[in-house]
Amino acid sequence: MGGVIELDLLDLGWSLGIMAIAVVLSNWQGLGLEGQLLLATGRSLLQLLAVGYVIAAIFELNHPIPVLFILGVMLTIATQVTRNRIPRKGKGFFPLVWVSLLVSSGLTLSYALSLIIQPDTWYSPQYLIPLAGMILGNAMNSASLSGERLITAISHNQLEVETYLCLGATPKEAIANYRKEAIRVSLIPTLNQMMVVGLVSLPGMFTGQVLGGTEPLNAASYQILILFMIMLTNILTAILVTEGVYRRCFNEQAQLIINN
Repeated sequence: MGGVIELDLLDLGWSLGIMAIAVVLSNWQGLGLEGQLLLATGRSLLQLLAVGYVIAAIFELNHPIPVLFILGVMLTIATQVTRNRIPRKGKGFFPLVWVSLLVSSGLTLSYALSLIIQPDTWYSPQYLIPLAGMILGNAMNSASLSGERLITAISHNQLEVETYLCLGATPKEAIANYRKEAIRVSLIPTLNQMMVVGLVSLPGMFTGQVLGGTEPLNAASYQILILFMIMLTNILTAILVTEGVYRRCFNEQAQLIINN
């Protein structure tokens, strides 16, 4: 297979024409999305170019400190986005989500890097940064969905939860069904993706490697690994987030405080 065809600034300029067409279509149909499309285009352009330069510099340094720093920034941003999507933003939610994402992604990455990929150094930016980015992005969605779903379910079923408490159930027992459902809902997008991968969609990892000249079978192997890593990370994240979220819905006397 040939090497990837590099895109220069002129090609990047022509790519803006794709979004220009989208803006024209939005205006033609009266969707009112022109401003958002332009903002999204500008942010995507600036953010990805900035990330490209930063990661290129990290690759040159090939040192664990800048690698861990960029991973910490990615983790913190993902945590903030997740926290903003959970309806009840009480004290302790930010560290809860941060630790949940750290533990789930850390365990999955450690398994994949130490037992499967086995790079020369554990902090190899070529592997650690893109893998962490892919699983963190998906774990962020899983945390948001599971946390939001659990908070909403408890809020809408306060009487039932309090009835269970009055009958002697613990807070964990009282919300067990809502928690299980929240975890299931958070995994639906990933399950759907795994069911149709290769048939309906070609994921980014596979497409990127093929465009870069990698043999399709090797690219498929990496994509399989990525999908499995995403699923494990999402399950762990949803379990940890819902565990922490439900605990913050009750006080030390096991009383529901969802509205406080």
